[in-house]
Amino acid sequence: MYRTTFWIFCMLCLTTACKKNKEVPQAIANQAVTIDVLRFDKEFAQTTPDNLSEIKEKYPYFFPAQYTDSIWVSKMQDTLQIELRQAVDSAFVDFKEEQEEINLLFKHIAYYFPYYKIPTVVTLTTDVDYENRIILTDSLLLVGLDNYLGKDHRFYQGIDRYISKGLDKQYLESDIASAFSKKVIPYPGDRSFLAQMIYYGKELYLKDLLLTWQTDLQKIGYDEQEYNWAQANEEQIWRYFVERELLYSTDVMLGPRFLDPAPFSKFRLELDNESPGRLGRYIGWQIVRAFMDKTDIPEKELWNLPAETIFKEANYKPKK
Repeated sequence: MYRTTFWIFCMLCLTTACKKNKEVPQAIANQAVTIDVLRFDKEFAQTTPDNLSEIKEKYPYFFPAQYTDSIWVSKMQDTLQIELRQAVDSAFVDFKEEQEEINLLFKHIAYYFPYYKIPTVVTLTTDVDYENRIILTDSLLLVGLDNYLGKDHRFYQGIDRYISKGLDKQYLESDIASAFSKKVIPYPGDRSFLAQMIYYGKELYLKDLLLTWQTDLQKIGYDEQEYNWAQANEEQIWRYFVERELLYSTDVMLGPRFLDPAPFSKFRLELDNESPGRLGRYIGWQIVRAFMDKTDIPEKELWNLPAETIFKEANYKPKK
């Protein structure tokens, strides 16, 4: 089977790859992709009131007409803004390694989605707007670098720990892949818990394809302890969902309990505090993986397949 051969080749390549010299299948490496990165954050830091018009002309989408120049001059001189830009400069001195990894991600995208137009990457600061740390439009990929300073950075004090632990540069490419997934994976009209689990499972399987050099922990945003917990308790999690007849439930509270970012999943049992959040996504991932392992369907057909089809044909059996 082509897919099996391809993935064996991927794994052989990745086994011998080191961090600074990632080896990928030749078909992906040969993709003619070179991303352009514009460091708006650095350019704005070097802007003065006298040459403000120049940067406004270059980046008109950052300067809405309803805001006067005095707003931007004030931002240039604001002490907290200066400290934020300095923190970004310290964490991302030249952005070279990140640019190489983003370029590698888009080589994978070009291989699997050959008609996708590669955007221009623009880095900026966002006042730690972590909910919008990555914005992907038809032509631009906006990256809020102040959301990737490391989980213990002082700018993240007051942010819930389960959120701040994801504000690290190791998750940058994974966040971009998540933003891209929304372009190619339709959100289900089916409101069932199963359909939503498999939607997120598709997103994580897409990361399997696009982020071949990264770990499963980086893809889902778990630390090692959280990921080990999910693996060790996979059978019990699945049994809980099945025995309580949650799969076809449309209870809107199942999202906050098992799908949405949270400090832990909410089984309403004593073990809750030990569990990581988003375990419904983890299970959806395993279902999609099981489906792709058992079928010959091309990856490009997966994204639009109904959850029910994937679930039935996957014959998912949790690891014991």
